[in-house]
Amino acid sequence: MRTDAPALTTLFVSDLHLCAERADKLKLFEQFAEHARRRADEIYILGDLFEVWIGDDSGAPAHRRVVDAIAALSRSGVRVSITRGNRDFLLGQKFCNETGATLLDDFTTITLQGQQTLLTHGDVLCTADTKYQKFRRVVRNPVLQAVFLASPLSWRSRIAQHTQSGTQASMAVKAPEIMDVEQETVVAAMHRYGCSQLIHGHTHRPDTHEFEHQGEVWRRIVLGDWYEQDEVLVCRDAEPRSLRIDEFLSSA
Repeated sequence: MRTDAPALTTLFVSDLHLCAERADKLKLFEQFAEHARRRADEIYILGDLFEVWIGDDSGAPAHRRVVDAIAALSRSGVRVSITRGNRDFLLGQKFCNETGATLLDDFTTITLQGQQTLLTHGDVLCTADTKYQKFRRVVRNPVLQAVFLASPLSWRSRIAQHTQSGTQASMAVKAPEIMDVEQETVVAAMHRYGCSQLIHGHTHRPDTHEFEHQGEVWRRIVLGDWYEQDEVLVCRDAEPRSLRIDEFLSSA
């Protein structure tokens, strides 16, 4: 923990979907990272930092800018932890070595303001979308990933574009409730890990949901995306606060 901060400040972001085509968001992330170097002790990026990630050897200029910004955060003493999302599940050790970030498991527990809190990207909670869950099990297979990463970069790029187009077409015909989390799955995961609070992204439906379970009030915080919402969740002394990035940048 940095000793120059009077209290631990933890930031959460998710679903930034950074890429060359969204230059404004790339710049916004660099500004966010620079400001966070002075304002934060730790940052959790809960998946889909990138619009697509086809391997740590990508070398794309837009990706390099993000890597450099995170590396600067790490050098300043800010702890950066990243969950793989459904768009960047191929983040690997080389990325960690270059950024100083830590990759998290699908589910991670932390103590946040004295409360046991479960962190995840959120896609594993969308169990009503059985087609996606089958696809997820395939692409997360370590053997298939090794074969994919050993192939030429140009071939990987074409496959990723084809898959992304298919995903967008599939989402267009799915009922919205199918792509949201299942409450029973949420409760089961929180119960399994002994947490009364859950923070996730993926659904692009920012909100705070409170519900009663076994006589206790449990909380599920959904992070906003960086397509339009540009949200950061700030946790310090008081209740977690959701801010627009421009609000965060203007904070002292």
